[in-house]
Amino acid sequence: MLLLAGTALAIVLLRDLFAVVMLSAIFSLLSASLFVLLDAVDVAFTEAAVGAGISTVLMLGALALTSTREKASRNFQLVPFLVVLLTGGVLVYATLDMPRFGDPQAPIHQHVAPRYLNASMREVGVENVVSAVLASYRGYDTYGETMVIFTAAVSVLLLLGGGRKRSRTELEPPEEAP
Repeated sequence: MLLLAGTALAIVLLRDLFAVVMLSAIFSLLSASLFVLLDAVDVAFTEAAVGAGISTVLMLGALALTSTREKASRNFQLVPFLVVLLTGGVLVYATLDMPRFGDPQAPIHQHVAPRYLNASMREVGVENVVSAVLASYRGYDTYGETMVIFTAAVSVLLLLGGGRKRSRTELEPPEEAP
C-alpha cells in the first residue's frame, strides 16, 4: 500500500508526461500484485492486461501525437480541489457502513455465496465456480463489460486519428511525369 501511495503521489507531482505514463503502468502492476495477494487472480490478470498493458500502449500513442511535458498551470484552483475533497470524504464515509473485511457474517456469505457454491454444478454444469459465475450468472454483465472495453478502444482509435477523413489529393495517386 505504501508503494501504491508513493507511486500515486509521484504521478500527481511530475510534469513529464512520459514518466507519468510509466508510473501509471507501475501503479497498475502494483495493483495487480495486491489483487493476487487478496486471492483475486482474475481481477489481477485484468488489471495487468488492461491497466499496465493496453492503457500504457494507448497513452504512449497519444504522447507521440502531443507534447511530452505538461503545460504550466496558472495557479491553485480551489473549486476542483473542494470537489475532489468532498467526493473523497463521501467515499470514506460510505465505507464505514460496510462489513469488516473477511467477516463470515457479512450478507454476501449468508445468501449469494452459498448458492453459487452449492448449486452452480447443478444449474450451470461447470465445476469451476468462478467460471460458472462469470459465464452464466453474470453473463450479461460480462458481455456488457466487453462491449464497454470495445467501445472505449474504438473511441480511442478514432481520437488518435484512425477515423479522420482524407482529402481528395490524398486519395488520388500522383500524376506520372511524361
